[in-house]
Amino acid sequence: MARKKSLQLYRNLGIIAHIDAGKTTTTERILYYTGRKHQIVDVHDTKDGKGSTTTDYLEQERKRGITIQSAAVSTEWKGHQINLIDTPGHVDFTIEVNRSLRVLDGAVVVFDGVAGVEPQTETNWRLADQYNVPRLCYVNKMDRIGANFEHCVKGIRERLGANVLLCQVPLGSHDEFIGMADLVAGVGYLWKGDDKDSPWDTVPLSEIAGRVNFTAAGDRAWVENLEKLRQETLEYALAMDDEAFDRLIETGEFDPEVLKACIRKGCVSGKLVPVFCGSSYRNKGVQQLLDGVIDYLPYPGENGGIALVDEDGHITGDQGVVDDAPARALAFKVINDQFGTLTFCRIYSGVISKGDTLLNVTRGKKERIGRIVEVQANATKEIDEVRAGDICAFVSLKETETGDSLSDPAHPALLERMRFPDPVISVSVEPKSRHDVDKLSTALYKMVKADPSLRLEVDKETGQTVLKGMGELHLEVTIDRMRTELGVDANMGKPKVSFREAFGRAVEHTYTHKKQSGGSGQFAEVTMVFEPGETGSGVVFSDEIVGGRVPREYIPAVEHAVDVESQEGQVAGYEVVDFKARLIDGKFHDVDSSALAFEIATRQCFREAQRLSKPKLLEPVMRLEVVMEADYLGDVIGDINRRRGTVSDQGQKGTQAFVQGFVPLAEMFGYINFLRSATRGRGTFTMEFDHYEEVPANLVDTLMEKEAKAK
Repeated sequence: MARKKSLQLYRNLGIIAHIDAGKTTTTERILYYTGRKHQIVDVHDTKDGKGSTTTDYLEQERKRGITIQSAAVSTEWKGHQINLIDTPGHVDFTIEVNRSLRVLDGAVVVFDGVAGVEPQTETNWRLADQYNVPRLCYVNKMDRIGANFEHCVKGIRERLGANVLLCQVPLGSHDEFIGMADLVAGVGYLWKGDDKDSPWDTVPLSEIAGRVNFTAAGDRAWVENLEKLRQETLEYALAMDDEAFDRLIETGEFDPEVLKACIRKGCVSGKLVPVFCGSSYRNKGVQQLLDGVIDYLPYPGENGGIALVDEDGHITGDQGVVDDAPARALAFKVINDQFGTLTFCRIYSGVISKGDTLLNVTRGKKERIGRIVEVQANATKEIDEVRAGDICAFVSLKETETGDSLSDPAHPALLERMRFPDPVISVSVEPKSRHDVDKLSTALYKMVKADPSLRLEVDKETGQTVLKGMGELHLEVTIDRMRTELGVDANMGKPKVSFREAFGRAVEHTYTHKKQSGGSGQFAEVTMVFEPGETGSGVVFSDEIVGGRVPREYIPAVEHAVDVESQEGQVAGYEVVDFKARLIDGKFHDVDSSALAFEIATRQCFREAQRLSKPKLLEPVMRLEVVMEADYLGDVIGDINRRRGTVSDQGQKGTQAFVQGFVPLAEMFGYINFLRSATRGRGTFTMEFDHYEEVPANLVDTLMEKEAKAK
């Protein structure tokens, strides 16, 4: 079956932002204006649990009024197919943004017009940089008290390092926000009301000053400088084309189509970031944003395909987005529910039809494609085939997990997968009743398979099942979803911190393993140097044996012993990180030496050397931002200091004050209770992992006692 729509008419994009910037509200408006749905549900109308927005359909999302998992929807605008993913803004669910950006061709970054650039926006922006995803910026909530477009644009330039191109500027703010001036088209859009179907007038830029009269000096300044702003936009955009730029400078003339082509070229290459504005809640600016998506964001493959890699992750080539090539797809999300498994995939090349057999190259297993569905949030529509550039879901794949590559069995290829953060917090999990004992492990396995930022372990000492995740909310939601989606009730223990250990100083140590009990014995001697490494350097093993002092066949046993022993350190049994282990000398016996003997010797050498190095305990330190009314600033800063934190910045965000700083995760459990009490429920905070830092020696015993009680 031939392609129904040209690849140039596709847009795969994500909506990304900090929590409460208006992503889901914007998505609802997009679905309404593109005709995908006929009524609008607002996020604040869903907390009674009776209704839901299209993309926030989970019970947990309705109760909390936040997005928890990314949801895909498809719609059309002016003949273009738009595959849209609404992503979470809460830091605990960054994994959802991570895997979505891996497979998307473009993104709309939504900003709160009052708060400007917020911490999670910065995290998402860095992820988009990592995956080379072109972006549009949409400054939302221009109707709110304290909305400041200039402050927001300044933050995008300075904090995100973006080359901003103003495509629109607001006309008014707060109660006086009536529309925006389009600097590319040279017109203003003035709305006649806030209703979802309210019309607007399109007027030339030169006539806007005579039609509006704003109270705020800042709003008047935008209107007074419209012609100058437009000239700057034209020059900045047309600089992408030398001939068009020269013509503008010499004659003041330009071709509107060439102007759009230049902006598109700059946006797709990442040299320009077009900025739009509006108020999704007040139904202003969403249609113009959609036009920007069509005009400036790339179609599949326009910004390149996806890297091909070898088994070690090294790039070996590039897979373009074309139909006439072997089928290749990347699984980026798995959803498990009582009806089965949905594996979301981005098709990078070829055609995949119902009944085809694909090879899961990552795991070396074959998968038969029984059913293919197009996903509309929590609804599905069966389709017969998918082609390069499509995003779809395969039903009931047995072996495929997030990040796996699916390929034509005759032409296997590994696609570059996404990189997942390590969990920083853990809780014990146990069934609520004896009836749930058998079902619990199956349910936990399904949740971990669907969410790669979760880890599941069994504590060797206590036998408890331990679930690790990105934050308290992340783990709470996981346990709650097991109840609602899989029918398994579980109790969650107190949260625990994922500490790490490190060598305190370089140590050279020799250990001799000698055992004789009749018959052949065991003998091995190793001399090793253990050196602390740079943060993030990992575990590095170096074989520096010369003259055959340790036979080559025993070296792998030594390296394996270092890897195994580093999983459990000598301070408190936590993983030992960031060190170099050098094997510099050793002895062996022709008869009594073996790989096992050298492994035992190395493990003992490691343990003794770590104890001799004056080892360090490392704890995760979180980057914290608290937003509250200025009256409570002193209390919040004082509390951060009491929690062994440091304040890095403070100031104003619109009408509110903010504090940024770094605080150890061990001191942050239950922080929301303090903040609600101290700010009378008006304060909010965001927190994300930043780095590991040494625990002060005088606090090691205290922290370990706390952890022991949490078990």
